[in-house]
Amino acid sequence: MWTLSVGGIVSIVDLELTESESVTSLAQLVDGWRSRVADLVLHDPGGPEECLVRSGELVVISNDANMARDKVRRWTDRIDESAEMELIRIQLRPAEREQCVRIAAECGLGLTPHHVHVGSPIMFGTPTRVSPEEASAITAPPRVRWDPPVTAAVLDTGLDPHPWFAGRPWFAEWGHSPEVLDGDGRDGQDRQAGHGTFVAGVLLRHAPGVVLRHHRVLSSSGLSDDLTVAAGLRRVRRTAAERGERLDVVVLTSGCHTAGDACPPVLRREAGRSSGAVVVAAAGNGGTSRPFWPAALPEVLAVGARAAAFSNHGDWVDAWAQGTGVVSAFPLLRPAAGDSGAGTESREYGFARWSGTSFAAPRVAAEVAALVHDGHPAAEARREAERRFSPRRGR
Repeated sequence: MWTLSVGGIVSIVDLELTESESVTSLAQLVDGWRSRVADLVLHDPGGPEECLVRSGELVVISNDANMARDKVRRWTDRIDESAEMELIRIQLRPAEREQCVRIAAECGLGLTPHHVHVGSPIMFGTPTRVSPEEASAITAPPRVRWDPPVTAAVLDTGLDPHPWFAGRPWFAEWGHSPEVLDGDGRDGQDRQAGHGTFVAGVLLRHAPGVVLRHHRVLSSSGLSDDLTVAAGLRRVRRTAAERGERLDVVVLTSGCHTAGDACPPVLRREAGRSSGAVVVAAAGNGGTSRPFWPAALPEVLAVGARAAAFSNHGDWVDAWAQGTGVVSAFPLLRPAAGDSGAGTESREYGFARWSGTSFAAPRVAAEVAALVHDGHPAAEARREAERRFSPRRGR
């Protein structure tokens, strides 16, 4: 819940995980999502191969497309080819759609299910009231602009014109992708709504001179998928090239597990093409050592939440930062006053306290950006950020 002061931005909502709370299982979340997203299949619920996929969808990159198409022809309902993304997307017939993970594994040839990605803090967190005095003490990031510029792309739910961002030159140049606060049409703000604004706030607090570019890949319900994330990675590279910008940092806060614990090829390919930028990704909040993609890719800097039981962990996690009780910018959906008092909505801009590896990742990304600003090449900036946020300081 929020406490609002009439004249100023002093509203704050607490979404911190308490000791008495536990991580919600993916199976419990899927039951709720299916009323809004029908094409979800949870493979091996609670088992060692648990993963969430799009019903009946298989993906194969173009190099393997011809043989893969022939291999699954007897189960195929439709094939969609994307020349831009250099892949094909196969829709299985209704009778086989629940078996897409098994069929992909049996056929091989680069075929993979189309994995659904989950926003990192989605598996826990309930709002509790916090006094407005605490919010009034939050200091806004200074309005500075580094020269030469350092550019960071945030792939998330969007970015609202919160006072921390509105009026900055990069915000005016780019425009904004407003948060969808109520995407399901039900009463109230969606669970992940405001996530992108929050993540951008963490980045800006620790790298106030960064030029921020935001791309929406995550829904207000906290879901994305392989192709949306891959397309987002491709889009940020293309957009930077078109604008003559150097892309220095990319922040990702969602990810997926896979049945075979191998990265989906389309994600590996797009992450590998971002060699000029340091890609920083949240390690995920399942409390497991299973690799979480794309964070677990060697070319991606995976960030866990320091000393947090919910954080994913393992040798593939490169850095640890604060992920509990993080405070940042946040938009709130509020009913607007009117003759009927209903049917119209407005936004309040305040702050939230939230926990998750999503909020550890932009902290480390900000460190990378600051190191680039200080003159370190990208690879050196990554190594130094990893040293400063060493896993030995984590779990």
